[in-house]
Amino acid sequence: MIKFKKPVVAVSTVFSLIAVLGLAAVASAAEIVRTGEGRNFYNNILIPAGAETLYLSGSGARPLEDGSWGDMEQQTIDTFARFQETLESQGWSLEDIVQVRAFAVAGADGELDFAGFNAGYQKFFGTDENPMKPVRSFVQIAGLVVDGWLIEIEIRAAKMPD
Repeated sequence: MIKFKKPVVAVSTVFSLIAVLGLAAVASAAEIVRTGEGRNFYNNILIPAGAETLYLSGSGARPLEDGSWGDMEQQTIDTFARFQETLESQGWSLEDIVQVRAFAVAGADGELDFAGFNAGYQKFFGTDENPMKPVRSFVQIAGLVVDGWLIEIEIRAAKMPD
């Protein structure tokens, strides 16, 4: 029997370790995991099976009272404020946004205002109110479907069920 004691202990230790690692994997799979944090976004967000997802189509700013559209920062703020209203009306929040895709055009001066986009974006993400930062893409394109838009944004949100 002494010959089998060490292998039995080793085997039971291996099975215990597998069980613990398996439980850790299940525990981590029950939450959304964000890694590779940068100033304005994460590089990776893992959404486990069982998460609820919500996709909002591309949207842009509404015209201002005077009929103008505002600059890139203003349009970004307006667009995310409307996304926030939509999310909250459906029981979601800005913290649930895991992906942002932004499509932008140059302004009348021919310049793309990426700094203006970031200024507006930073009012919604990576703040004390919402420390979350989605993964994101920002792409310059030739034109958008609405004259006056400088930016069109679409989002994906995910959360674990209650």
